[in-house]
Amino acid sequence: MNKEQLFVQALQQIKDLGKDQGGQISEIQLSEIFAEYEFDMDDAQKELVFEYLKKSGIGIGEPINPEDYLSKEEVDYLKEYLDEVEQLEKLSDGQKEAVTISAMAGDRDAQNKLVEIYLPYVAEIAKLYAGQGVFLEDLIGEGNVALAMGVTMLDCLEKPSEVQGMLGSMMMDAMEEYIKENTNEQQRDRKLADKVNKIAELAREVAEDLGRKITPAELSEEKGVSLKAVLEAVKLSGNRIEDIDTSEYDADYDEGTEE
Repeated sequence: MNKEQLFVQALQQIKDLGKDQGGQISEIQLSEIFAEYEFDMDDAQKELVFEYLKKSGIGIGEPINPEDYLSKEEVDYLKEYLDEVEQLEKLSDGQKEAVTISAMAGDRDAQNKLVEIYLPYVAEIAKLYAGQGVFLEDLIGEGNVALAMGVTMLDCLEKPSEVQGMLGSMMMDAMEEYIKENTNEQQRDRKLADKVNKIAELAREVAEDLGRKITPAELSEEKGVSLKAVLEAVKLSGNRIEDIDTSEYDADYDEGTEE
């Protein structure tokens, strides 16, 4: 395992410990974990790690306030969501336990009621993932789907006291997977945008030299990029690279265009 992989592994261990401790980890614990992996960080590197952990919902020395990372729209959505949840029937602790036991036994009505009971818990977990590039509404949506699935899978548990842990874990996994997928999608979008911008910049240079728009073939010849790469960039841009004239090319060009 290389140094970068070890660093990622150390960060994950720190995040897991922080979540187990209610969203916080001490600076001493953090230093001890990095010491196990033989990382000696300077102050600047520590600050970057601290900032990363805060964005992951982990405070240093004390829990962070997740709502600090919410936009006004997210705060408004959260209030509306919780107001709707507040209208649902309130149950005593004894009633909740009875519903939980029935849900574990496969009673569908009880499972639906258990979903209602845990709706506020979905919001609390979603707030822990605020500030990571996704909307709170989407996180709550993912959590609600995981909750609806989870209540139908409780027959594997032995005690009602285990239900919250299982459902919470499923919600967190769903939200983390959504964040991961969203991050990967953003990375792909940036790569595609970089390709388009690179071709657009090269086209601008050639067009300025010639004093007119250029064809994809001319750009390919002048700059040594493949014709296929030029046409793909044009297609990705929606034919909006202003210095390239594609009138002689079919919009749905052959993906097998020779380079």
